[in-house]
Amino acid sequence: QVQLVESGGGSVQAGGSLTLSCASSGYAYSRNLMGWFRQAPGKEREGVAVIGTRSGTTYYADSVKGRFTISQDNAKNTVYLQMNSLKPEDTAMYYCAAQIGRLGGSWYAWRTYNYWGQGTQVTISS
Repeated sequence: QVQLVESGGGSVQAGGSLTLSCASSGYAYSRNLMGWFRQAPGKEREGVAVIGTRSGTTYYADSVKGRFTISQDNAKNTVYLQMNSLKPEDTAMYYCAAQIGRLGGSWYAWRTYNYWGQGTQVTISS
């Protein structure tokens, strides 16, 4: 079955950096979109950064533009999120998401994605 395995979360001070990884496996159909969502306590899950796995097109939330970079290694079926200049408001559970075997939908809408990882916690202290 499809698996998305996240790694790289942790706790850092404001201004620091973290890199998240999401390795995907177990699918027979093409990946279309892969990326990251986050959810803080009491808030809705929001799209952070997504990449089109075939086109390489990237999408970012306004709140992270210029600070976060999404990239991929298709040979490893892995997507990365480099997070720099981290702020306390970036604190959240970060989830890897993938759209596999289907097309369409808005990149920032969680319903667009049919597979999710378990999540990795990112905590930024001031």
